[in-house]
Amino acid sequence: LFRSLCLEEPPWVPDRECPRCMQCEAKFDFLTRKHHCRRCGKCFCDKCCSKKVPLPRMCFVDPVRQCADCALTSQKETEFYDRQLKVLLNGATFFVTVEASEKSETMICRLSNNHRYLILDGSTHQEIEVNRISSVKILTEGFTPGGGNSRATGMLLQYKPSGSEDFKQIKFISSEDINSNKKLSASWLAAMHKAAKLLYESRDQ
Repeated sequence: LFRSLCLEEPPWVPDRECPRCMQCEAKFDFLTRKHHCRRCGKCFCDKCCSKKVPLPRMCFVDPVRQCADCALTSQKETEFYDRQLKVLLNGATFFVTVEASEKSETMICRLSNNHRYLILDGSTHQEIEVNRISSVKILTEGFTPGGGNSRATGMLLQYKPSGSEDFKQIKFISSEDINSNKKLSASWLAAMHKAAKLLYESRDQ
């Protein structure tokens, strides 16, 4: 399932429960000091927890100490925060169709400033909780077996409305009639695809 972009700080493994590094098993003593990874909360020696990497999903302003695995994940996320997040916040225009309705509405779709909602604004207004989104499928055209020349034209989004156990589906199609919007909507869809991938990858953390 999709999760909110924000991560809660993990509980730290208590010092008494980790006499050795949880990566290389070096024994902790006066020379081999113990460090906690800020992302997973596990105990490591200095060698196995030496990387200081930004962790925007936990709202750390400065780079923080992380183990090798967590540092790799956080670096990927930092790229997303630096590049794609701004695109999602700025939004793009789509033809939006809810469920099996034949009527589509022109709406500006954007991520809320607190990253918790997908906001759809047109003649109606809708807010979808990010952590209630279950799947995102990017629609493309011009597909070739090698994957070249295909471009994103829309998105199918499935979610559970608040207070409901039933899934709803919304279809987003790029509004082709506005030339200046084509590139913007394609960038927004690419950023949404990255966001979904990033959240799927970190769902078990």
